[in-house]
Amino acid sequence: MSSTNSSLTLVLASTSRYRRELLERLKLPFQTASPEVDEAPLSGEVPEATAERLALAKAQSMLTQFPRALIVGSDQVAFCEGVRLDKPGDRAGALRQLQHSSGRTVSFITAVALVNAASGRKQMKLVATEVRFRKLDDLEIERYLAAEPAYDCAGSAKAESLGISLVESIQSSDPTALIGLPLIALSEMLRNEYLLVP
Repeated sequence: MSSTNSSLTLVLASTSRYRRELLERLKLPFQTASPEVDEAPLSGEVPEATAERLALAKAQSMLTQFPRALIVGSDQVAFCEGVRLDKPGDRAGALRQLQHSSGRTVSFITAVALVNAASGRKQMKLVATEVRFRKLDDLEIERYLAAEPAYDCAGSAKAESLGISLVESIQSSDPTALIGLPLIALSEMLRNEYLLVP
């Protein structure tokens, strides 16, 4: 890090273990904090706008708590043929989502924001990932959810784990975006703030 940013702390505005594990890949010391942000979409808001707004809101919610920090916020919105796919929360919700996604393409829009609390500089990037699901029968879905109850994942499948077996293809410029934090984009943002990665 340059001398101008040597005293800045890196903060991940998220309690998601998936995002924490992703950020750990960059081998940088960081803290995590829980953002207090209403994640409900606004009326008429397109998924890209929702993801951007919430990623930035999460980062900015930490400004008072961390006035000298580089704060990372991220948000992901998934949708399939006009239907938004939130975290299902339980088995019934996951079953419905996977039945809906069977044989279809699910779009995952992931936004990452980096806010320099000291300077006020904001950076933002959107990464789209298209996931084509195989045609799934109910027994396959049942077996998957019994083995990997992905109730805390939008779309109800963990592509980084057994969920990859449900997928026909994935198209994205950044494979980490699908898991919830686009590390290619974030690495560039951190370098823009004179934080050396690697």
